Amino acid sequence: MVRQPILFFLLVTCFLTRAQVYPESEYAGTKYLEDQFYVGVGYNFLLQKPEDVVQRSLSYNLMAGFIKDIPINQRRNVGFGLGLGYAVNSYYTNLRAIQNGDEITYAIIDLVDFRRSKFETHAIEIPVEFRWRTSTDIEYKFWRIYSGINFAYVFARSSRLVTDESSNRFQNDDIRNFQYGAYVRFGYNTWNINIYYDLNTLLNDGVVLDNGSPIEMRSFRIGLIFYIL
Repeated sequence: MVRQPILFFLLVTCFLTRAQVYPESEYAGTKYLEDQFYVGVGYNFLLQKPEDVVQRSLSYNLMAGFIKDIPINQRRNVGFGLGLGYAVNSYYTNLRAIQNGDEITYAIIDLVDFRRSKFETHAIEIPVEFRWRTSTDIEYKFWRIYSGINFAYVFARSSRLVTDESSNRFQNDDIRNFQYGAYVRFGYNTWNINIYYDLNTLLNDGVVLDNGSPIEMRSFRIGLIFYIL
């Protein structure tokens, strides 16, 4: 008599235990979030460069931050993300920027006439994204596709020219202090591809070369982003 209830209990327990690993029940009633820290590194390609402007050296991007997860479905694999981060970007070209009083002038110079010429920005970023992933409440390695808009406030912006004889650096107010662009990030687990395209130009409207040609460069970035739970 005693054995039957025990056997029945063991069978029910076994069934419930096995049921927990079925894909359709892994997320039922759970409240997991994919809040994530991230770090990234990338290369900045400059598009719409004036004629004869070329890139040289490593025009890099470094970024880090945190993204809050906002799921919108029961399985919690679809949702939005809202983040806060920091980024530094450098752009090395043969475009020379020189400050004379309150005026900044730009010219294209021969590659043999200098060692480095760059624009550099430091920014606070706010990424806003739509998120899709194959995660569940027990699966921490999954495929993802995140896409959105990144808003950046540039709080430090400078130009630097280094030659064999001298080094000159100054705060360049011609660099746009509010920048935004579209991005898509996709990959598996920690390693992911990050592709970003500026929706406005690097420099303010109306900035021109010494010959009157407009400077309308914008960044196209390809790199890696690492998500850390």
